[in-house]
Order: sequence, then C-alpha cells, then structure tokens
Amino acid sequence: MSRLVIWRLARAGLAIWALASVVFLLSHRDAGAAVQGALPDASDMQTDRTPTTPTERLATQAAVRERLGLKLPLFYISQSSSQQEPTWQWNGLHNQYHRWASGLLHGDLGTSYRTGQPVASRLRAALSFTLPLTGTAAVLAILAALALAQRLAAGPWWQRPVRTLLVTVHALPLFVVALVLLLAFANPDAFAWFPAYGLDQPADVDSGTWGQIATYLMHMALPVAALTLTAVPELTLQLDAALTQELRADYATTARAKGLGERAVIRRHTLRNALLPTLTQIAELLPALVAGAVVVEVVFALPGMGRLLAEAAAARDYPVLVGGILLTGAARLLALLLADLLYFWADPRIRWQS
Repeated sequence: MSRLVIWRLARAGLAIWALASVVFLLSHRDAGAAVQGALPDASDMQTDRTPTTPTERLATQAAVRERLGLKLPLFYISQSSSQQEPTWQWNGLHNQYHRWASGLLHGDLGTSYRTGQPVASRLRAALSFTLPLTGTAAVLAILAALALAQRLAAGPWWQRPVRTLLVTVHALPLFVVALVLLLAFANPDAFAWFPAYGLDQPADVDSGTWGQIATYLMHMALPVAALTLTAVPELTLQLDAALTQELRADYATTARAKGLGERAVIRRHTLRNALLPTLTQIAELLPALVAGAVVVEVVFALPGMGRLLAEAAAARDYPVLVGGILLTGAARLLALLLADLLYFWADPRIRWQS
C-alpha cells in the first residue's frame, strides 16, 4: 500500500507541476501588462523640478523589465521574430521558465510585481487567515452533516420541512448567504452583533490576549457561518439519501429483527456503507471552500487567500497568481488522494489500480 501511496503522490506532484507551468507560460506572454502594473503611479514619478517625460517613462519601463527578468526568453525554445521566414531557436538554460522552476525547487516562488515582496511571505500571511476560516468551516460542516443526516434517516416528524429547508439553502449562491448574514447580524438597523470588517486592522494592545482572541472570533463568526451553511445541505442530503437506501437492505432488516433500534442500526451498520459516496464530497469540500473563500473574503473584507488572488488577478501580479494556483491545485489533488485513502479505509474490499 505504501508503494501505491508514493506512486499516487508522484503522479499528483507531476500534475501540479504541469498545471503551474501552463499558468506560468500563459501568464508571462502578457509581459507588457505586467510591466505596466509594476510601474509606479504617475504622481509618484513626478518631482518638483520637472515632470516625467516619455523618454524617462521608457527608461523606467526598461528598468522594470530588467528587474522582473522579463528581458530573458520565455522558454527553452522560442520563435525568432524575423520578418522573413520565422525559425525556432534554442535559448539554453538562460530563460524565464528555467529561472522560475529552479527557484521553485528551492522554495522560492518569486517576487510580487506590485509590491516587490516575496510571494511566499504574502501567501503565508494570507493563509494565516484562510486556513482557519476554511478548516473550521469544513469541520463544522462535516460534523453537522453527519449528525443531521442520521437524525433525518431515522424518520422524525420534522424530516420533510428540514429537507425542504436544506434544498432551499443549497439553491442559494454563496454571496447571497454571506450578504444576508452581513445585513442581518452586522447591521445597526437589524442586529449589530458582529463586526462587518476590520480584521486586517492593527490589534488593540490594551485589550490583552483574551480580548484579541475574542475580537478575532467575532470577526470570523459570520464568514465561517456563511461557508458552513452553504456546505452542509449538499453533504446532508447526499448522506441522508444513502442512509435511506441502506436502511432498506437485508442486513438492516436483520439488525432490526435482533432488537436494535433505528438509531443503533444507522450508527452501527448502515453509516459506514452510506459514507462511501459521501467521501468524495468530503474530499472535494476543502478545495470548494477555498474557492468560496474568494467570495466571503471580499464580502467581509478579510485579508485572506481569496482576496489576495482576486487583487493579483486585477493587477496582473502573475507571480502571486501562479503561487496561489500552485497551492490551490496541490490542495485539490491531495484531496483526491485523501478520498482514495478514505475509500480504502471504509471498504477494505476496494483495491487500487496502479
């Protein structure tokens, strides 16, 4: 089994590398836009003596291209720009892709075009907000779905209205749920129980450690609730349907004949079999929450990964974009590997095909 895990990890690593390479090569073909985004504002370039001239502007653009390494060829081979018959030429190792790949192997994701900061430090700062947000939402959604699906499968009197409510919430887009929570619970005209923004502002040192923790939890309550509410319905409805089907099986009837109650039959016999189709959803949950964090972080003004990537895309900050896509792709592929491991744990009869 360990050899199969290593083989799956190797294949996942190659897929992640291919994804990041494609994004890098496609994005760096738009070098002109990247240079314009890295240029300082016109107001910053002007002095009290003379305004910026076109010649100085061109010199600044050339300096920026040199600093960003965009004067190098893009790849190992390139097509010559001859006006006659174009030909392919070998550029050797002195190219942008080799420089980026070598740095990536050493843990260097490059430098942000917009701020000049290392991409790795910007991603770490954003992940310090996004990982607690998505991780907490994932745990709460899984626990809530497991508990609610088992109760629904037992056939209580409130089964039908709760299923209708879950379907209704599942049909709502994430930004609608986030806006409803924002307007309902962070609005002075309704219930101003939670703050609407301000998590990225400097903490008040006079409030103490517990005060800072309380402030952090208050800021994270509504974003976590938005992600959890949109994730629970799909997980619950899928698991409820699987449990209902398993409860009709012969082994469940036999368990009831032995005197077990409905909840005991669900917990001890049918739950493990019903989890099989839900495991794929659980594995897909974290990448889906990362994608949903883009919406939530914009709505609640959180300085997380989603907001960072949205701003990088708008500013054409390609190193930050490539680093973010690399992390997101790695999370997705590793989630699929986790799904395989969970399948193997849930049903030992399943064998991987190498």
